[in-house]
Amino acid sequence: MKKQLYTLILVFSGLTCFAQKDYNILRYGAKMGLNYNNAAAIQKTIDAAAKKGGRVVIPAGYFITGPIKLKSGVELHFNNDAILLGSTKRLDYAENGEPLISAINQQNVAITGNGVIDGQGRDLVENVLLLLRQGKMHDKEWLLKRPGEKSRPMIVLFKSCKRVKVNNITIKNSAAWVQSYNDCDGVSIDSMKVQSTAYWNNDGIDIVDSKNVKITNSYFNAADDAICLKSETAGKSCENITVENCTLRSSASGFKLGTGSVGGFKNINVKNLVVFDTYRSAVALETVDGAFLSDINISHVTGKNVGNAIFIRLGHRNKDERYSTINNVVIDDLKADVPNAKPDIGYPVEGPAPKVAPHNLVPSSIVGLPGHPVQNIILKNIEITYGGGAKKEIAFICTDSLANVTENPAGYPEFTMFGELPSWGLYTRHASGISISNFKIKLQQEDFRPALVFDDVNGLNLKMIEVPPSAALPVIVYKEVTKLTTDGLAIPSGGNAIETKSK
Repeated sequence: MKKQLYTLILVFSGLTCFAQKDYNILRYGAKMGLNYNNAAAIQKTIDAAAKKGGRVVIPAGYFITGPIKLKSGVELHFNNDAILLGSTKRLDYAENGEPLISAINQQNVAITGNGVIDGQGRDLVENVLLLLRQGKMHDKEWLLKRPGEKSRPMIVLFKSCKRVKVNNITIKNSAAWVQSYNDCDGVSIDSMKVQSTAYWNNDGIDIVDSKNVKITNSYFNAADDAICLKSETAGKSCENITVENCTLRSSASGFKLGTGSVGGFKNINVKNLVVFDTYRSAVALETVDGAFLSDINISHVTGKNVGNAIFIRLGHRNKDERYSTINNVVIDDLKADVPNAKPDIGYPVEGPAPKVAPHNLVPSSIVGLPGHPVQNIILKNIEITYGGGAKKEIAFICTDSLANVTENPAGYPEFTMFGELPSWGLYTRHASGISISNFKIKLQQEDFRPALVFDDVNGLNLKMIEVPPSAALPVIVYKEVTKLTTDGLAIPSGGNAIETKSK
């Protein structure tokens, strides 16, 4: 009876229980060194362990491998100083670019240990380019920009798996996405380190239409988004996701929901993030393909040297009649500095330089579409320091010409997508139920624009808003704002807000 009860506890608590038997890859033909592809030997070891469940051990040393597939009940464990190197020969990854490590429709699978998985992405891409030039591979995207993601294998992919654990491992140098967890249920990631700036599209981690996921105590330095949640299938969603105690660096955004946003995002809880040297937004919440985005709670975020603090966008990139929705978002205790400089300058892969004329510093923003507002947003205990230094010679939008700001409904969602914006601190357009309290913004240099602009907002509550005494007048601009309440506005003398109408 006791044994049966113990088994039930394991099942209902969602714990992953692995058999203790170890299967060392050396016993199945693996060889150390840089001249032998161990894919067959490692796969043989995994297959043996999968019969009864067990731990496949990568011992200390260097081991080259091509794609391998994990199976149910198998833990891939890295001993200290174990380094698994991805093959730099693209043809080893099959025509469809199989991931280096994958698990499809499996359960109770894990990657653990203090070793390193190095995709050798830069060298792998060089081989891709060589094969493309020789006509041995074909890629339409390469002819326009760079080899597409299908030509560049990712390092880790778990798809349609249950009870996944990835702990302590270091993952480096992917040719595309570092790792993706698609349509999974029950994913635990802890104390992971990602260092991947080898090439473009290097998202640190992607969670795609998965449920019951925890990412904790981890570090991500990525050429693309650091932590990114996506929804790519109608009827599916990212739900019950927890992200805590993580440090992020990116030449795109730090923590992001979207861009892929077909199904939905619900019950996402994020706490204790440090985002640094990040080209785009510290926090970006984007739904542009018809997805719902609701019940999002983000707290205790520090943004050091970031291009933008907060970006919330409801767009309409999808071709059908479905519209995205954003509802019930709380961002609490966020502190960021947004310099008048490129935050990721000097990193191996930088965010793209502006393709148009230089723009003034971009504020945080909450932007929906006409008739499709962003709803029920709470910003509280926010402090953002801006570099300032805006110049009318670069761009100028008069406060009675706010309609000149483009809607750009189908544009790729990022904080610069509207071009020049008419405020320096916060820009809000097409929204309802907006509550902002204990909101403090600072300037390091003067900025001629208003601090805050609210355009087409139904239900706006401002409480304890603090703007520096040197801020330009008017400080706050309202256009077509209804149900407005204010309390404790600490704004410059004579800086009363103005209400404008369409020109």
